Amino acid sequence: MAFPNPPALLSQRDLRAAELEKDPAAALRRIYAWMHLARTADNRILDLFRQGLIRGTVTGGMGNEGLIIPLALLADKALDVTSFTHRDFGGHLIWSGHLCEHLNQYFANAGSPTKAREGNIHHGDPQNRSLPMISHLGAMLSTVMGSTDSQRRFGRPAVGFAFFGDGSSSTGDIHESLNLASLLSVPVVFVIENNRYAYSTPVSEQFAAGVELWKRAAGYGMEGFAVDATEVEACARVLGAAIDRARETCRPVLIEAHTLRLRGHAAYDTCDYLPPGESDSLLARDPLPKFRRRVAAVLGETELRAIEAELDAFVEACVAVSIGTGRPVSVGMADDLFAPARAQPAWRPEPAAPEPLNLAEALNRGLRKILTERPESLVLGQDIGAYGGAFKVTDGLIADFGRPRVLNTPLAESACTGYAIGLALNGHRPIEEFQFADFSTEAVTQITLNAATMHFRSGAACPLVLRLPCGGGLTFGSFHSQELESFFLAIPGLKALYPSTPQDAFNAVLAAYEDNNPVLLFEHKGLYRRGKHPVAWDPNYREVWTPRAVRTGDFATFVTYGEMVHLATEVCAYFASEYETSFDLFDLRALAPLRLDAIKASLVRTGRLVVLHEGRRTHGFGAELVARLTEEHFASLKSAPLRIRALALPVPFAPELEQGFRPTKEKLIEQLTAWIG
Repeated sequence: MAFPNPPALLSQRDLRAAELEKDPAAALRRIYAWMHLARTADNRILDLFRQGLIRGTVTGGMGNEGLIIPLALLADKALDVTSFTHRDFGGHLIWSGHLCEHLNQYFANAGSPTKAREGNIHHGDPQNRSLPMISHLGAMLSTVMGSTDSQRRFGRPAVGFAFFGDGSSSTGDIHESLNLASLLSVPVVFVIENNRYAYSTPVSEQFAAGVELWKRAAGYGMEGFAVDATEVEACARVLGAAIDRARETCRPVLIEAHTLRLRGHAAYDTCDYLPPGESDSLLARDPLPKFRRRVAAVLGETELRAIEAELDAFVEACVAVSIGTGRPVSVGMADDLFAPARAQPAWRPEPAAPEPLNLAEALNRGLRKILTERPESLVLGQDIGAYGGAFKVTDGLIADFGRPRVLNTPLAESACTGYAIGLALNGHRPIEEFQFADFSTEAVTQITLNAATMHFRSGAACPLVLRLPCGGGLTFGSFHSQELESFFLAIPGLKALYPSTPQDAFNAVLAAYEDNNPVLLFEHKGLYRRGKHPVAWDPNYREVWTPRAVRTGDFATFVTYGEMVHLATEVCAYFASEYETSFDLFDLRALAPLRLDAIKASLVRTGRLVVLHEGRRTHGFGAELVARLTEEHFASLKSAPLRIRALALPVPFAPELEQGFRPTKEKLIEQLTAWIG
């Protein structure tokens, strides 16, 4: 069904600050038209929800139009970056797309821009730098910052717009993002939509009495001020000047916009927590009728009514189209979990001659190759600059490539990962080092709910590499020794590599970098300096996504990965020598996606399965491997599979305790002997 043609007035989606002085009638007409459209459409969406035609729930922007409409008009939609939130429906309408597309999102029909995979306002337009929101609103600030910085790195004078409420201003991500934006001088306009309620919690229960949120700006070395968003014309002037300053100075700014939420948090909100009379007080401050009186004084009531009638008819025509659009189908959803491969880079065949490198040096060599040959690449993380990283993997990179490409970051894992996501969405390809894999738990929301889901819910590729130094055996204790693969890979949308040799580590860095999805690169700390081995350019480097056959045998199929490959190799050699018992030994290498065809074929032949991993047994990765390998070939098994793993405990510190916790050669021989017998 064809979309109705929008009224001519809606073809004007931009407003320059100077127009408010030079041609106030035209500026006021434009602002009012979009405010009226946003309010009318918002109200119709609520009506349709109450009729049962829209599912889930809806959140409305009624009362917030005096802020979001002028700001969206003042933004440069050809350059700037934004991520709208619950109250910003009018911003979506102005930024891009037809009203029908936005309504289709609410109807979750076949025309939904998210293919009905996301609810109501959880959508964006990544191709036009409107980043889709997640419900963890504080986490979206750093993503906007990353895409804005990406624009600036490409030489485009962009400004970012990041929105959050009085409620989410309490989250740690807000602090991390404001600090990082100021540190890096990224011109983001941070807007606090202070409607005085976080769902039902009033500001009196969120902050100490008398706190003014905008004054926090001083602590980050940025400009800050408050604005009354119910005074639309004055608000537009202040916003226009602030946007121009941010664009010119390349500095962030924090604005506390005092705005209204006229209908509660969402459609199901009864608002019974409001004090008596407050609802009437809020309605009395509604910016729309106030602004309408101002515009009527300039344009005249007749012209204003004609504008409203045309817009109302347009809304109804669009509603009819969206109601008549078919329902989505579930077929093909799995095909969109990962972004398709891009045109592969033409790497130089270097190093041509083998170089003796340990695993840490091989990773460094891979990073150096990427930074040399791929101008869109950058490396970021804590202590990766002059210090060269906690394990010296990035040693020398900042001296050779400089700070814009090798970015030493503050301790802000969540914001830095969100920043990397934003860079990735805009054409850069970042590689982030976590000092220890354990510290990635600070960025779980960004990794699992933002990056991992990005392509499925928005169609946008999110190519970034997250380097995770992991594993025990070095007496580092519970907070520096975790194996987190099963923890992360329970979430769809993440890929993962876990090399066990220097050559595979070099190959894995290249393979992870060129992939169009978020890739976890697990690096066992115990392997960083375990001997040097020849490393050279390998034209078949992408084979690192498939298992490697380490040894051949006929008694059982033995599957492992990471440091455990070396332990398993020793034990297999022992059994071949002492018991004339041989194993088909596979180094898994890629943990996601799992490509198990060769291993399954081996299992059909041997009829026995051994899985070894360093992580804990409970919900460990070995359980997934056993299930995947046996569910198709259970009838071929000659005995129950054997899982060898760590104890279900936090990682203990003392070396004697850690040896008791982890798989060891002696324990592996003992368990295999008992199983064989």
